[in-house]
Amino acid sequence: MQFQRPVLRQEQRQKMSLQLIQSINLLPLTLSELNERIEQELEANPALEAVEGQSEVSLDTLEAVRPEEEAWFEDTSDSGFSTRTWTEDEDTQRDFLEGVLSRGESLHDHLLWQVRLYPLSLEDFELASRLISNLDENGFHLEAPETLASAEEQLRLPGLLELIRSLEPAGCGTTDWRESLAVQMRARHYPPEAERLIYEAWELLEKNKTREIAHQLGISEGEVIALVEDIRELSPFPGRKYSQTPPVFVVPDASIQHKNGVLQLVLNEEEIPILRLSSAFQQNDALENADREAKKFIRGKTLEAERFIQNLRFRKNTLFRVCRAIMEFQTDFFQRGPKHLRPLTLKDVAQELELNESTISRVTTGKYVQTEWGIYELKYFFSNAISSSQPFSKEGVKQTIKEILSENGHGKKLSDQKISDLLARRGITIARRTVTKYRLELAGEEI
Repeated sequence: MQFQRPVLRQEQRQKMSLQLIQSINLLPLTLSELNERIEQELEANPALEAVEGQSEVSLDTLEAVRPEEEAWFEDTSDSGFSTRTWTEDEDTQRDFLEGVLSRGESLHDHLLWQVRLYPLSLEDFELASRLISNLDENGFHLEAPETLASAEEQLRLPGLLELIRSLEPAGCGTTDWRESLAVQMRARHYPPEAERLIYEAWELLEKNKTREIAHQLGISEGEVIALVEDIRELSPFPGRKYSQTPPVFVVPDASIQHKNGVLQLVLNEEEIPILRLSSAFQQNDALENADREAKKFIRGKTLEAERFIQNLRFRKNTLFRVCRAIMEFQTDFFQRGPKHLRPLTLKDVAQELELNESTISRVTTGKYVQTEWGIYELKYFFSNAISSSQPFSKEGVKQTIKEILSENGHGKKLSDQKISDLLARRGITIARRTVTKYRLELAGEEI
């Protein structure tokens, strides 16, 4: 009997780990991807149903949350969270829903943007840029990383490789699909047998010989099947998500508007159906009259449905909290315009919300917000300061330069030094060569 309690705790941890993984997997999904996932769940789980004409996740019909799940959700939720319903007229709603933006970004750009948010030295950033440029469309190294670093840089190479592999999408900066999956497994704390499966028993898996795999790994056949399901949640070729395909039109995930002197944040929930437990699965007599196998099926599917709805609530809650934090950090931007964008890092928001930086990165990837100044990707609001002594972000300074150019007939007669002097009058001190760099970037953005 003395060994039963540790086993029970281990099983509880495994269950919580599974739900944590499932909830995290929903965070980076766009609205269209989330709807696809919901459709898949509705087709696969008869205990789950959508309610017509509703647009938010309902938990009214759920049983009391289990103690271990309640503790986890309390740690990751915001007690002050509430959902505003639409009070604007139909035209305003339609403008919001139809406000689409062409989205196209390369894998290299996406990884470099994340690297810029870390306090790296110039030398480390240049080496990291070199390593990222060496990745193919799958996210794998074209040449061995060691060949890209000088003798002096070799000591810093492992740390930078680890940094790149921790970025989104996870698993980039590796040599092949097996190493990519292994990196993703470690990040999600999969059991060691999962990594052994892809390295030692993949050929058996291709032949669907789960019993032989179980014998080789020293686990049950049921555990093998569960591992395979977990592995299917990973991407063996993570970089392909950012391959240069035709632009995709997306709907904003949120709206932040300045009304009656107050900033208002509204999540776009018109696209997300309300989910609840199927009425057939809630009837007690159906469970009482069922045989043992049927009861097991009903309880299993009901639990899956409850967890999926809870995971949707967690995604919605987290997205709202992150958007609200960005709104509060960047109040000047939303009230006065792009040139008032202030420096902000993933770490700032993570510390404010007591979440991991990786969680903030997942939530802001591929998510858009509609503002009075246009539609912006959430990650746009993360920008480093131009120097440690000045409270101005790079994007904010670029917008100020753009304003100066516009005021002077697009600046054809303004030298970079003159612009630097005009910026200094506004309290922004940057070198002439920095002005040159920003002007080139602005010119590229207009192409």
